[in-house]
Order: sequence, then structure tokens, then C-alpha cells
Amino acid sequence: MIDELKVFSGNTHPALAQGICDYLGIPLGKAEVFEFSNENIFVRVLENVRERDVFVVQPISSPVNKSLVELLIMLDTMKRASARRITAVIPYYGYGRTDKKDQPRVPISARLVADLITVAGANRVLTVDLHAEQIQGFFNLPVDELTALYLLSHYFQGKAWADLVVVATDIGISKRARDLAQKLDASLAIIEKRRVGNADRSEALNIIGEVNGERAILVDDEIDTAGSLVSAVAALTEHKASEIYACCTHPVLSGPAIQRIAQSEVKEVVVTDTIPVPGHKKLEKITVLSIAPLLGEAIRRIHTGSSVGAMFE
Repeated sequence: MIDELKVFSGNTHPALAQGICDYLGIPLGKAEVFEFSNENIFVRVLENVRERDVFVVQPISSPVNKSLVELLIMLDTMKRASARRITAVIPYYGYGRTDKKDQPRVPISARLVADLITVAGANRVLTVDLHAEQIQGFFNLPVDELTALYLLSHYFQGKAWADLVVVATDIGISKRARDLAQKLDASLAIIEKRRVGNADRSEALNIIGEVNGERAILVDDEIDTAGSLVSAVAALTEHKASEIYACCTHPVLSGPAIQRIAQSEVKEVVVTDTIPVPGHKKLEKITVLSIAPLLGEAIRRIHTGSSVGAMFE
């Protein structure tokens, strides 16, 4: 039955797709995905996918719009090649932060992207740590959302630290931080902050909880420009945390993020490879954990009709 399973990759993160295939013990599907000189994207599948169970791996990350269009065209290609079932494997769901109308005359881009993926031909979606839970409801097809929480918690459990506090970078991430704190048998603190308009910056205001003399682990779903991270590190330093670490699922690391992390007091930033981290961004203090085994096991279970939820029980 495993010979009916095919995994293909766009150009955004072929290393992750290869890692998934290595876990599954199958070769990566053969396809041409390239851009003409007029910037039109072309896809050609180089092997038979008729009546096969096909998984297309493509995070919607930098270059975001090109990654999205590549994904859509690959899904359409698989549909027109008569694949039996097409699963869009989207480790990072770009546009996920625009998930509601919180101002007049603004879009809900996360819903638009969901509609595009559905129309392109996906029969189901596999993703990791969505920015907002309601994004699952934007799809009228099955969505399996995995979490990197167990991967991150296992890494920190290996440190066997005492006097530990898990700190949510804002109130919105407090549930995830609470779950991590429970796994690490640590206390919980929350940073109250205010975002300034539509700019990629925020102002840390207050810390709810005790961090004095504690080793702090900051938690977020993604690190974009690292503005929230450095504000949180500054607040924890001011409140006399003994050491400061950080973790997230998605290392977007755009704009001044790398410079900010390099200059901050944070000792280590632990991320996963849902988004590729190129060489110039691999600081000594950035640790990248592989998400490939988690996605590979989920793909195996989807293909064989086993429970994906049982992975986290």
C-alpha cells in the first residue's frame, strides 16, 4: 500500500520534503517546478500519479507569494493528473495572522488563501501550529493540525533545569505556554503587550507572574522581525530573570530579526524547520529541530487510515 503514496515538493523547502521521504522510506516524487523569464510558474509531474495518494509539501514562506502560487499550481497539476487524493502539506500557513476583521475595510486573507487551496484541488490539509485556531474552520475539507509542542518540550526536558518559568510573549499564546509549562513542571508567566498600529513592532507593558531569579523560556508560535522577542527579553531582564531562552515553531526571521537576536540577552532560541533557515541566519544561539519525523508519521497515518490524534495521546 505504501507504493501508492507519493510525496512531492515545491521549491520553498525541498530539504524538509526529503526528510519526510527519508522517514517514510520512499523516494521524493519527481516533478519540474520552475519560473519562466516572464515570471509565470510552470509545473510538470514526471511520474504517474493516477489514482495515487499524493502529498504536496510547501510552506507558504519567503518568498511568500511565489510559494503560494507554486503550491496552487502544483495542486491543480495533481488534480488534472487524476490523483486519487491530494493533501496539501503546509508546515507554515502564510497570511495566517490576517485571520479576522479587526479594523474597518481590511481583508481576511487567511480565509482567502483557504479558498484558493480548496479550489486548486486539495482534498485535505496537513499543517503545523496555526496562528489562530479558527483558520481550520475556513476550510470545507479535513484539516489536520499538528503541534511542535512535544518536540520543543522534549528538547528542554533534556536540560533537566530547576527554577524554571515558561513565559508567554502575549496573552494570545498563553494556552500554548501553559501546556509547555505543564510538560516541564514549570510555573507560568504572561507578558502583557500592546501592538502599535499595523507596524511590525509592539510595546511590552507588564509581566503577569513571578520571574525574579528564575530561568525563563519565552514561547511564541512564530518569530518574525523579533521585535516582540527582544521587548520580552528586555522586560524579563528588568524583572531580574536569571537566564532567558526562547522557542517557537516557525522561524520567519524577517527584516532585522537576526541582528536583533544576535544583540539581545537571550541565550538560545529553539525553533523547528517548518520554514527553511538559510546559512546566513543560523546564529550559534539558534537551534533548529527537525519537524520531518512528525510530518512523516502524520502522512503515514493519513495514508493508512490510522488516527493522527493518537500521536499526541
